[in-house]
Amino acid sequence: MAQTPYIVTPGVVLRQTETKEADKILTLLTPTLGKISVIARGARRKSCKYAACAQALAYSEWTLYQKGDWYYANEASPLELFTGLQLDLTAMSLGFYMAELTEAVTTPEQDASQLLRHLLNGLYALSHLKKAPQLVKPAFEMKLLSLAGYEPLADSCAYCGAETPDGPMLDVTQGVVRCQKCGKGESGYSLPLDPGSLAALRHILYGDPKRLYSFHLDQESLRRFGNAAEGFMTAQLERGFRTLDFYKSLL
Repeated sequence: MAQTPYIVTPGVVLRQTETKEADKILTLLTPTLGKISVIARGARRKSCKYAACAQALAYSEWTLYQKGDWYYANEASPLELFTGLQLDLTAMSLGFYMAELTEAVTTPEQDASQLLRHLLNGLYALSHLKKAPQLVKPAFEMKLLSLAGYEPLADSCAYCGAETPDGPMLDVTQGVVRCQKCGKGESGYSLPLDPGSLAALRHILYGDPKRLYSFHLDQESLRRFGNAAEGFMTAQLERGFRTLDFYKSLL
């Protein structure tokens, strides 16, 4: 009788669902398999050797086997549990939103290495670098959507070509930056930026991914940037997120 072939892959838990008496169904994001559903038998028992790995946001190396459309967990060892999030409810809730947002733009059987790396960097910024959630959230949203194929055009005004738009606006439906007076009859729904928030947007879209969260904004620029990023996400994906609602309730 042929032995079951095992698959070894790193993966982060995007979502966990309790099922049966002690099992869990995990949604894992892996670099090469993309988003997969994994049945983790006995993961809710204290005696389970990989119980910590089966928690939401845990990043581990998994040994899996496949039956039909389902993957089953055989064993796992933790790579990063982001324990710093457990000390800050606001940061943890933002982490859950980041995971749900990533799940929304990821499909099975796709190369998700960039998306996985982006999610891990965002969780690390919250857990270890202690970056402010109000800064991490819009930067994460804009870069994630860019990686998923929704990148806006922000290098100049989409109508007059000015590199320094006069009264910059982000058209969240068409995904372009424009001057306040340009394209009024043609543009969709636009949200105001300012020089600081426009510079941050360009840094996130075109800068070094390793320095994604290395920028500073005053409160007004950060507010505008946050509104524009969330508005762009909502307009492009056309859906809401319960984890986002919970995060905002904590603020």
